[in-house]
Formats: sequence, C-alpha cells, structure tokens
Amino acid sequence: MIRIGITGHRNLTPDVSGAVAGLVRAHLEPYGCEMVGLSCLADGADVLFAEAVVATGAPLEAIVPASGYREALPDEHHPVYDRLLKQAVLVHSLPHDESDPRAHMAAGRLLVERCDQLVAVWDGEPARGPGGTADVVAYAHRVERPVTVLWPEGARR
Repeated sequence: MIRIGITGHRNLTPDVSGAVAGLVRAHLEPYGCEMVGLSCLADGADVLFAEAVVATGAPLEAIVPASGYREALPDEHHPVYDRLLKQAVLVHSLPHDESDPRAHMAAGRLLVERCDQLVAVWDGEPARGPGGTADVVAYAHRVERPVTVLWPEGARR
C-alpha cells in the first residue's frame, strides 16, 4: 500500500480547480484502493486530492496543523472540511494553537515524513509565505521523497 501526500495552492480559480481535479484523479487512478491519501484538507488542492482519494474508496488521513486551523479557513469551506475530517481514518493533530506559517510548515514536514510520494499542485513559483507549497516541495527534495508536480499547462494563479 502506497502512502501519497498532497501539498498545493489554495484559492484556485474555478477553471484551474476543474483542471487540477482532473489531473489529480488521473494521477491517483492507477492506485485505486491500494493507497492511503494524506491531506491537511485546506481549500484548493488539498480538498481536490482528498475528494479524489475518498471517491476511490481508499483511506484518507488528515493532518490538522493547529487547534485554530478550521477557523482560519474560509467560512464557506467549513462544511467540506468537516465532512472530510469525519471521513478520515486517522487524524494527526499538531500541538500548535495558531494556524500560522510555523504550524503550516510543521504540518507539511509531517505529511512528507509520513508519505511515500508527494503530489504537489504547484505552479513552480516561490512560496508566497513561509510554509507554502514551494517550501514543502523543497523539504521533500531534502529528505529525498519523490515529488510529482501537477499543474495545468498555461494556468495562472
């Protein structure tokens, strides 16, 4: 059983979101139920990945960076977050209070350490802040974790 983690951008436009969902589904399809998906369940790439994992019937593990994480997510995302968190077979809750860059990077490191392969929904640009997608990808490279970058050709954030 392979363990696949996700890191990726948030605030995707509807067009980019649809394209990313297709790329994620296509990437995961060969694994079927023979995988475990790991996600922080943030809006954007994390949720598109988690939804694809759950749709295959594979187990989902959630990583919660901080006790204030849910509240820091957009209000409209809360129902999706809550539903997926309940579907997770295992929840890793980090000991941070604030949902800040330090907590997000700690969650990214844990995710990389617990997976066999990292999927990065990433435009290849530097992180917009500490703990962003580029930082998690860099950490995965440092610990020699395989990374598959998925990004729709010509798409912009």
